[in-house]
Amino acid sequence: MAISIKIAARDWDFLTPLLLGDVSSERLEVKVDRVATLLGDLSGDPVYDAAEMSFSRYASRRAAGDDTLVGVPNFIMRGFRHRCIITRAASPLEQLSQLAGKRIGLTGWRDSGNTWTRAALRHEGVGVEDAYWFAGRLTSDHPIVDRLDGFGRPGRIEAIPGERPMMELLETGELDAVFTPFMPQGYFQAGSQFRQLVRDFRTAELEYFRDVGYVPGMHLIALKADVVERHPWLPDELSALIDASHRLWTEKRRKYAETSPWIIDELLQSARALPQGWSDSGLAENRTMIEDFARELHLQGIADRLLSPEELFPFETKSRRTAA
Repeated sequence: MAISIKIAARDWDFLTPLLLGDVSSERLEVKVDRVATLLGDLSGDPVYDAAEMSFSRYASRRAAGDDTLVGVPNFIMRGFRHRCIITRAASPLEQLSQLAGKRIGLTGWRDSGNTWTRAALRHEGVGVEDAYWFAGRLTSDHPIVDRLDGFGRPGRIEAIPGERPMMELLETGELDAVFTPFMPQGYFQAGSQFRQLVRDFRTAELEYFRDVGYVPGMHLIALKADVVERHPWLPDELSALIDASHRLWTEKRRKYAETSPWIIDELLQSARALPQGWSDSGLAENRTMIEDFARELHLQGIADRLLSPEELFPFETKSRRTAA
C-alpha cells in the first residue's frame, strides 16, 4: 500500500505532470497544495509532511543545530539573478560593477535569491561593504513585515524609512537599483519606466554559468524528520517523482510550443547553451553550488561559520553511504 504525503509548493509549471498523475509511484502518493507564500515553519505545521523551502532558511536551521527537518538537494526553484536587478529606464547604470557605492533596495536580506544576487555582484567586484542596502516592500500592495531579520547594520544595511514602497524610491532616484524576484505590476507593458539593470542579462548570465558551472538553487524540498525516520526511502522517491515530472514537462513543452509566440526560441537556446543535466538533483550533482552558497552565507554574515554540504544534507550522505 502506498504511503500518502502532502506537500506545499509554489505553482511551478513543471509540477503539472505530478499534479495530473502522469508520473506516479507504487510506493508514494503525493498530494500537492499550491501556495503563494512558503510555509513559515514546516516542522510545526499540522497539515503538511513536506514543503518547498528557502535554502537560506534551511541552512540557518542546520547551523543552529535544528534537525527537525530533512533537506533534499532537489532544488525546486533555480534561476540566474542578473535579471532580478532593476533600475529606471533612464538610468546610466548598465553593469553590476557600477553598483559600487550605490543605494540598493531589496525585499529581504536573508532571502536565498537575494543572497545569490549579492553573490553575482561579488563576482563583479562589489561586496556587501561596497554598497548601501535598504530592505523594504516592493510596492504598496506588499505587506509591511520585518525584512532585515536581525541582520541590519546602521549606515550599511537598514530598513526603508517610513516603509515607503521601493518602486516609488526607485522612480524618484532615492534608490539606484532594486533586487526583486518578481517584477512589479506594469513592468511588462510597453513604455515601462523601469528595466533590467543589465540590458543583455541572458549573455551576462550565460557568462556567469560558464564561470561557476551551475544555475543557482534558491529553494529545496524539505521533509519532516519524523516522516523520514518512519520511511527512510521516501526522500529519494519524492525527489525522483519531481525529477520525472520536470522531464515530462520539458518533453511536452518542446512538442506543444504554442503556449507563447516564441517559447520555441527559448527552449532551443536553453537546450543548446546549457548541459543536459543542469537541473539534476542530488548532493554530488550540486556539490559545487552548495559549497558556494554556504560560502556566501558566511561571507555575507548570514551564517556565523562555514557549513559543509555534509552538514547541510546529513541524511543524503548517510543514504548514499548505506546504498553503497
